[in-house]
Amino acid sequence: MRKSLGQLNLRPGERRLVIGVGLLVFLVLNMFLVWPHFSDWQDVRQELHDARLKLRRYEAAIAETPKWEARIRVLESAQEPIPEEDQGTEFLSAIQRQASLSGVTITGSSRMTTRTNNPFFIERSQTISVLAEERALLDFLYRIGSAGSMTRIRGLSLRPDPPRNRLVGNITLVASYQKKSGPAPTHATNQPVATVQTGAPPAVPARAARTASPPASPRNPGTGVVAPANQPPNR
Repeated sequence: MRKSLGQLNLRPGERRLVIGVGLLVFLVLNMFLVWPHFSDWQDVRQELHDARLKLRRYEAAIAETPKWEARIRVLESAQEPIPEEDQGTEFLSAIQRQASLSGVTITGSSRMTTRTNNPFFIERSQTISVLAEERALLDFLYRIGSAGSMTRIRGLSLRPDPPRNRLVGNITLVASYQKKSGPAPTHATNQPVATVQTGAPPAVPARAARTASPPASPRNPGTGVVAPANQPPNR
């Protein structure tokens, strides 16, 4: 360092100024380029910790796959699919039955809606207006959730009645019914149909008989005797 500064032929005051400027530049570069990254290692360790936690959660969920598959099989074989024309009546009857058992008064209901865009289930939605005490309403909601047909609560709005003794509100209930699997489509096979022709086949023209006369036997010019056909004439 001294040798480098000595080559510049600087006076002592100028040397001190150059050293001070160099230190200032070094500090500024560290402030903007090095110090902001002091916490990077801590961030990396935190990300690694979060990734390990997520991996453990995924492994735990994958380990429960056989249990959920068994549960799905139990639900699928629990009961036969309800005919589509009886699903609305069965849904309303189940709601009224659970409300009667829980002591909940149904004061009104809206029109039932049906969604069939799911390839496996038919979803029916029903909104009812209820009047009940808090304990009875909780019992009704529990009974509805534990009923069949995958019944669940989609919407709930409650408020106290004017005497503030009971609760008044609207509940939207949804039930999913399994679709019946239709018969496998039959594909028509186009088989050629044999056609039978009746009647005699067309007449075939008879061939003209060919008549060939036998070759004439050669005659011996000297004797006038007819020579056999296979023997040459005598000369």
